[in-house]
Amino acid sequence: MATDVTTRVPDRLESMRSGKAQPVAIARGVWLREFAGKSCGAQRFSTGSATFEAGAALAYHTHPISEAITVISGTARVAVEGRRYLLQPFDSLHVPRHVAHEVCNLSATSDLVALSVFASSEPTRQEIKTDFAVIEKGLANPRPGDPESLVRFAEAELYELWPGAQFRDLFAGRFGSVGICGGYGRFLPESSLPCHTHLYDESITIVEGEAVCLVKGSHYSLRDCDTAVIPEGRPHRFLNLSASPMAMLWVYAGNEPERTLVSASLCNGNLVWPGENHPASR
Repeated sequence: MATDVTTRVPDRLESMRSGKAQPVAIARGVWLREFAGKSCGAQRFSTGSATFEAGAALAYHTHPISEAITVISGTARVAVEGRRYLLQPFDSLHVPRHVAHEVCNLSATSDLVALSVFASSEPTRQEIKTDFAVIEKGLANPRPGDPESLVRFAEAELYELWPGAQFRDLFAGRFGSVGICGGYGRFLPESSLPCHTHLYDESITIVEGEAVCLVKGSHYSLRDCDTAVIPEGRPHRFLNLSASPMAMLWVYAGNEPERTLVSASLCNGNLVWPGENHPASR
């Protein structure tokens, strides 16, 4: 399990956030662990895990920016202006700014855990008291014209980004999100992505197995919702060196996924850019 490692903000270096860090209560029985955000220098987005105890709910509220809610474990009921959807693991619902919604854990015995993603490094929440006519949507999807968008994990396109690494995009500009995109990636044993950079900050939360993260000569082991926050332009790669599958939820502070492949030596530390010293181990 990772121990929180936060670099100085002006350096715009990576940050490793523990999936078992002490959470903060945001409602009765609802606990938040921040991963990416202002506290670790992330720009234009934030991510965190919300744990709902049995029967707990976050009442109707709005945000001034987009939010994507992706279930990690359990089943959520998410209501958007009265339209009540059931979300199963890795289903993802995007709610536009200023659109009222609530999240409930209907289970009487087990927790609900979801990844919340916002298109701001300092998200805010405004509770509202408006009543909405209830429309039970269950496992159905939004209708054309509804402001929310929903990608069911089972219906998401499956593609192989690299040998042994299968991905599904869960929210993005083409699905209706603004300022954020993200998805799910599963790595077979001994598989990896090549060293690469992004035009946006990225947050990667490990939801199955154990990942090795290389960032310009630094080596990290992540599991159990440990999260790596990588600034834009910083070379990195993820590897599964174990004998079991590894899976992640990845998020970019941009509308659509993109990446630029670079030399593997930039990730393992054998090659440094002009003007830089060889990275110290940390």
